[in-house]
Amino acid sequence: GEDGATHQCCEDIALMRTIPGMVILNPCDHYEMQAAVRAAVEHKGPCYIRLGRLAVESINNNDDYKFELGKGITLREGTDITVVATGLMVQEAVKAADALKEEGISVEVINIHTIKPLDEELVVAAAKETGRVVTVEEHSVIGGLGSAVCDVLSEKAPTRVMKIGINDTFGESGPALELLKKYGLDTDSIYAVSYTHLTLPT
Repeated sequence: GEDGATHQCCEDIALMRTIPGMVILNPCDHYEMQAAVRAAVEHKGPCYIRLGRLAVESINNNDDYKFELGKGITLREGTDITVVATGLMVQEAVKAADALKEEGISVEVINIHTIKPLDEELVVAAAKETGRVVTVEEHSVIGGLGSAVCDVLSEKAPTRVMKIGINDTFGESGPALELLKKYGLDTDSIYAVSYTHLTLPT
C-alpha cells in the first residue's frame, strides 16, 4: 500500500537521543539489519532499532563486512566533500556520489548505522580531510543524525555542514519514492545539495 502519514515517524531518533544510555541503530539494508539485531541482543543496555519500510538494494553483501556498535563504515573514499548518511538514505548517497564522481568530484560516503553512540573519530577525521560535510537522513533535520554530527564538529573540528532531511514539517500520505523525491531525499537532491555545497566558502 501507499506510505501513510499516520505511520511515519520523523522525530524518533531525536527523542531517543535524549534518553541516557540508549543505543540507536539505523541499518541501511537487510544484511546490516541482521547484524544490528544480533548486536542489540548481545549489548547490555537499551537499544532502539529503526527500520525503514521501503525495500532497498543491498550495500553490505561483501564477505569482509563487519558490523560494530558505534563504528561507522566508509563506503567511498573522497577528498572534496563528505556525505554522512544513515538507514534508507545510504543507498541514495552512494548513487549521488557515483554521479558526482563522473563530474570529477571526489565524494567520501560514510554509513552511520549507529547514531548513538556516534563514531566521533570517523566523522571528525572525514571533516578535517574534506572540509565540507553533508548529512542525509529520513528524519527531521532537528535532533537527528545531522544534529549529532554538528554537535561533534562544532566542538572538535568546526566545519560547514549542510543537513538533508525533513525540514520541520509533518509527512503526508503517498507513494514512498515520490515522497522521498518531494522532500529532497532522493539521489538527484543529494547530488544537487552536495554540488552547491562545493561552491560555498568553507
